Order: sequence, then structure tokens, then C-alpha cells
Amino acid sequence: MTIEVRGVVKTFGTFKALDGVDLKVADGELLALLGPSGSGKTTLLRIIAGLEWPDSGEILFDGESALDRGARERHVGFVFQHYALFRHMNVFENVAFGLRVQPRRIRKSEAEIRARVKELLDLVQLDWLADRYPSQLSGGQRQRIALARALAIQPRILLLDEPFGALDAKVRKELRQWLRTLHHSINVTSIFVTHDQEEALEVAHRVVVMDKGRIEQVGSPSDVYDAPATAFVHGFIGESIMLPVEISGGAVHLKGRPLDLAAEGAAVGASTLFVRRHDMVIGPAGSGTLDGAITHVRSFGPVQRAEIALTEGMATIEIDAPRDRELRVGDRVGLKPRHYRIFAGG
Repeated sequence: MTIEVRGVVKTFGTFKALDGVDLKVADGELLALLGPSGSGKTTLLRIIAGLEWPDSGEILFDGESALDRGARERHVGFVFQHYALFRHMNVFENVAFGLRVQPRRIRKSEAEIRARVKELLDLVQLDWLADRYPSQLSGGQRQRIALARALAIQPRILLLDEPFGALDAKVRKELRQWLRTLHHSINVTSIFVTHDQEEALEVAHRVVVMDKGRIEQVGSPSDVYDAPATAFVHGFIGESIMLPVEISGGAVHLKGRPLDLAAEGAAVGASTLFVRRHDMVIGPAGSGTLDGAITHVRSFGPVQRAEIALTEGMATIEIDAPRDRELRVGDRVGLKPRHYRIFAGG
């Protein structure tokens, strides 16, 4: 099923949660809504589900308005962050619940319900837990059962609100890989909300980056990471060094000093230079665009992070370098960005 959002506006009191949102989701797509708290991503998801109504705008399913249908009539499966399983029901009964409360005219026979539940438990690889209760499951198992329950009614759209937000990092990574594989097998149009950029970039076909009720960029994971459309997207995705610069006379200036950087296409006036931490190349003092002194070094995982005070008190920045590169506190170094972007505004 395709989904189209046209000019959706939603306010709560004086707070504008969504400010004219337009979005198209292709049939069978797995789309991530990514943004900080308060960006509007969960509100948009709830409006698509029929749990909230917009102040204005349209929601279309396969080209037809969905606003005249309630949540149950939209054939949407919804998975929440905190599982929402019935504690007094075992796993089998939890998954079967949605099938058993369907209207009599479309309700399956008990034999068909049992077969469908078994099929779903096999799909989420937890058939051996059918007789367990939610309290006897791990967080990851509970979320997989919640997903099986959402799929029981054969929804045409699957919506997931921070589905792995309550889980520890290791389990979240395992479930991200599992969700990607699962979606490939069921091919249901799916949208999931997350504030975790790694999760969005790893799982989704496309990523929608939101801030303050507006869409900043829509694109593939590589698009939003390698070619951010706005300063917000660059700053939110990945880890960036941000330096206030001035564009004048076709040159980039930092604290009045011209830098050896091309300013092509950059607007004259106050701007911000963005460089990803791993894109700042370290060399001998005087060899780069910037000079500075290493004030602190710490190692974690495959990289080491160096804190560098730029000359003349321009700024203090952090850069990432391979572990095998020798970095010592007190060393003076030259820095040159491998890739960078300049956006208007200080």
C-alpha cells in the first residue's frame, strides 16, 4: 500500500507539532522517521495510524483519503516502544488476541487462528515460547512477540514507534538486523520512528530527517549522510566539527584568518563550516588548513579521539584518528579537512 501525506498541520495548544508536512511512501518500502525529541515524528506516525487527527492536510492510502476511517478500519499494525503485551495472557494468546476480537463476519475459525499464530511465531523465531508469559521473556523477545501480534491481522501498513528504544545496545543491534530481514520476507509498507541515527541508517530504505515539525531531508541512508541538505541534517547525523566562518571575497575566513578552502557556492556572510571528525586529516604543524595543539587523547573501539586547541584561541575541536596513529598530548599538528560543507548562518 502506498501512503501520501499532504500538507499536514497539527498543533497541541500553542505548540506546532507538524508544520505542513508532505511525504510519499512507496508500496513495500521500509521508511525511517528520524529526529530529536519534539521533532514531530511520533505525531506523524499516530496521524497515519488514525490515533490522532490533523488540523489540516490529507492522508491518502493508495490514493484514497484515510481521514474518514478510524484506526481499526485502516488495516494498520502498530508496535509501541514498551511492548503493550497483556500480562495475564501467554505468548500464544497475545498473538491470537487481534484475530479473536475481529468482527464475526471476518473472524477466522479457531483452527485457522491457531495455524496463523503458529506461522507468526515461526516467523519471529519464537515458536518455542508459545506457553510463556510476558514476565518470563527478555525485552528483545517481548518486542518480537509484539511485532508478531501486530502482524496477526495481516495489516497493509506496519508502524513502529521507537520499537527498540527500551532495549540495551547489543539487543537493539541484533533486532535491527532481524527487522531488516523480516521486512524483506513480509514486504509490508512499514514506517518506524527512531531518534537513533545508526538504527535509521542501518535498517531503512529511505530516511526522513525531521526537526521542529518539518521535514529537513528525505533520501537514502547514503544520501542523508554523505550529502546532507541542511545544516541541521549535517549536525544531527554523524559527529561533526562545526566552526563559525565568514565568507567574503571568495574566501573562507575563521576569526579573520583566511583558510585554504574553496568557498564555491557559499553565500557571502556568516556561515558554518562542517567537517566530520573522521574527515579531518592530521599532519605536521604548518601542513594543513588549521594548526593546533593536542590537549587530550582517549581511545575507544577502533579509533582514538584527540582534543585539539586551535591556534590563537580560534576554537577547541575533537577529531577521530586510527588507533595506530601516534598522537601525544602537547604535540603541535596541522589539520586539513578531507571533505567539508559550508552552510549559511552562524
